[in-house]
Amino acid sequence: MKKIATAAAAFLSAATMSFSAAAPAFSNMAVTNVSAADTSGDDWLHAEGSRLYDMNGNEVWLTGANWFGFNCTENVLHYLWSGDLCDMVKDIADHGINVLRIPVSTELLYNWMIGDPDPIESVNPNDDPYYPFNVALINKDGSVMNSQQVFNVLLEQCKKNGVKVFIDIHSPESNNSGHNYGLWYGKSFTANDGETVEVTTDVWMETLAWTADYYKNDDTLIGFDLKNEPHSKYGGAPVDAVWDNSTAENNWKNASEKCANAILEKNPHALIFIEGVEGYNGHGAWWGGNLRGVADYPVTPETGTSQIVYSPHDYGPIVSDQTWFNKDFTEETLLDDYWYDTWAYLVDKDVAPLLIGEWGGRIPDTVDEKSLLSTPSTSLSATEKNVKWMILLRNYMINHHISHTFWCLNDDSGDTGGLWKNIQYNPTTGTVIEWDTEKYKLFEPSLWQTLDSGKYIGLDHQQALGENGISLNDFYGNYSSTEGSNIDGGKKSGGTPVVPDGTTTTDIKTTTTTTTTTSKTTSSSTTTDSTTVSNIMYGDSNCDGKIDISDAVMILQAIANPDKYGVGGTDPTCMTAQGEKNADCSNVGDGVTAKDALAVQRYVVELITVLPEK
Repeated sequence: MKKIATAAAAFLSAATMSFSAAAPAFSNMAVTNVSAADTSGDDWLHAEGSRLYDMNGNEVWLTGANWFGFNCTENVLHYLWSGDLCDMVKDIADHGINVLRIPVSTELLYNWMIGDPDPIESVNPNDDPYYPFNVALINKDGSVMNSQQVFNVLLEQCKKNGVKVFIDIHSPESNNSGHNYGLWYGKSFTANDGETVEVTTDVWMETLAWTADYYKNDDTLIGFDLKNEPHSKYGGAPVDAVWDNSTAENNWKNASEKCANAILEKNPHALIFIEGVEGYNGHGAWWGGNLRGVADYPVTPETGTSQIVYSPHDYGPIVSDQTWFNKDFTEETLLDDYWYDTWAYLVDKDVAPLLIGEWGGRIPDTVDEKSLLSTPSTSLSATEKNVKWMILLRNYMINHHISHTFWCLNDDSGDTGGLWKNIQYNPTTGTVIEWDTEKYKLFEPSLWQTLDSGKYIGLDHQQALGENGISLNDFYGNYSSTEGSNIDGGKKSGGTPVVPDGTTTTDIKTTTTTTTTTSKTTSSSTTTDSTTVSNIMYGDSNCDGKIDISDAVMILQAIANPDKYGVGGTDPTCMTAQGEKNADCSNVGDGVTAKDALAVQRYVVELITVLPEK
C-alpha cells in the first residue's frame, strides 16, 4: 500500500468511515499544497470523530453568529441601511466571532447561477467624501452592486478580518417568513429571467453544487448548511420531512446525502452541515433539532464522512415552552429529557462533530448568572428560565467542544432579538454599533479564546481575528502550549503552524514517497477477570484473525448503534465480548471509542506499526 507524503493528510478519521462493510479506497487520498498568501486556501477543515481539525491535525472550534437578510425579499444583509459593511465586519471580528452563518435562499442562488443576480434597494451607498457610506458597494460606473457582488464584498471583508463564512439554505424562495416552510423542495418563484422555476430536489442540489464550484478556491467560504430546520407540514409543506433509509423525496437523510455528494464533487474540502428533522420514531424535537436517526442511518457521502458536521438547533422556553422546562431543570435533566438522545450522543460517543446552528433568545436588562443557576427553575419567570437554559447550553458546548453560531446579530428577529441593539453611521467616526451588553456578556465566554490572555482565536492560519484576536498559526505557535484555550478545561497542547510552500490548493495531488518496509506487529496479552481468560489481538474487533478496515467499520457500527451492532446486539454480525476487548486498542482501558477505529486505520496505512496505540 502506498504511503502519503504528509501524515496529517493521511489520517482517516473514525468519521470518514462509512457505516457499512465496504472499505474506503485509500488511493483517492490527497495532499493539499498551500501558498504563503492569505489567499492560498490553507484553511479548509475536516472531521475526525467528534472534533474538527485543520490540515495539520490541529483542533479548531467554530464559535460564531448568524447574520440574516440574503434569505429575505431584500436579498441582502439586513442593517446595511444604517451601517457600513466594512465597519460592521471589522466590529464582528473585534468581538471575537470567528465564523458567520449566512442564511440565503435557493431562489437567490438560482439567480446567481443563471448570471442574473438580484438588484438591491435596501442599501443606500454614498461616495460623497463628506459622507462615505458603504462605498465598497458602489461599482466603478456609479451603480449599486447586485446581491452576489455584495456577498463577494462580504467574503473579502471577512478574509481581511480573519472571519470564516458558511451559507445556510434558509428557504426555497426569498421570503422573510420562508423558514416556516419545512422542506427543501415544493415551492416556486419567478426567476430574474422571467421563467417560472419550481424548486425540486434537483434544482436545490444544482444551485448548491454551482455555488460550491464557483467559490471552491476561496477558503473564506468553508461550507454549506443544506437546509434550515427541516420539519413538519406546519408552514404549508405537503408532507413531513422524515429521516429513514428510503429513497422517498421527503427523506431528509437521503436528500442530504445526495446533495453532499454533489457539493463534494465540486469542492471536496467544503464542510457539509446537516440539520436534523422534527420527529423520529415518535420522539419530537425543535425544528431541525432531531438527530436520533443518525444512530440508525448516518449520512455517508461517497467520499466518506470527513466533511460532515451535524447541526441541530436548540431554543429555550421563551421561544416555545417545552415539557423539559416545566421542572427545576438542570444540565442533567436537559440531557436526560432531551439533549442526549436527540443530539448530544454524537459527541459523547465521538461519532461526529456538532455545530449548534441556532441558539439564543431574549434576556432581562441585567443577568446574575450565579443567582439564576442556584434558583429553582420553577421559581423563575419565563425570561429568567430562558437565560438559565442559555447558560446551561453555553457551558455544555464549552465543556464538550461543540461548535455553534448564535441566533443572531440582527435585532429584527422577532422572537429572539439580537446581539445588536442599534446601528448608526457617523461620517466622522464610522459605523457605531450598540451591542446588547448583557446578551454579549452571556455569549462571549462561548467564543474560542486563549485561557489567560483572552485572545480571540480565528480560523485563518495567517490573518488574525480582528484587533483583539490571533491567527490559528499564532495560537498553535505561541499560545497552545503555554496557556491553552477555554475548551477541554484549558488543556495545553503543541501544534504545527502551516508553513506555506508557495503553491495553492487548486493543485491537488496525490503524492507518494519511497519508503523502507517496516514489519508490523500487534501485541498479545492475557487478561484475567472473574469469568474469562482470553488472548487479546488488539484491533481485531471482528475476531477474524487479521486487522483490516473491516475492523474499524465494526467499531464505528457498534458506537453508532450499540443495540444492533454492540455486544449482544440484534444483528448476527454484532460485536462479540472478545471483539470488544480486541477493539480497545488506543489508550487501553478507556472502552471502545472512535479513537480505536482511528488507531486501526493508522495501523492499516502503516502510520503506526504496533497495536495497542499508547
